[in-house]
Amino acid sequence: MSPTLHWQKSSFSGGGADEDCLEIAAAPTTLHLRESDTPATTLSPTPTALTALLAAVKAATTSPR
Repeated sequence: MSPTLHWQKSSFSGGGADEDCLEIAAAPTTLHLRESDTPATTLSPTPTALTALLAAVKAATTSPR
């Protein structure tokens, strides 16, 4: 039986009811990610994949355009 997940919105979300945002939920051994506009579709990345994703997002937001 899978645990009930407690989804939390990203702190970068504007907070409005109609805004799409990233949500995250933690289970005992895994993190789950989803977009609020498609809650049935979730990702459960490995720690290595999540680290790579976060590094890529950070690099994209800090590099000059």
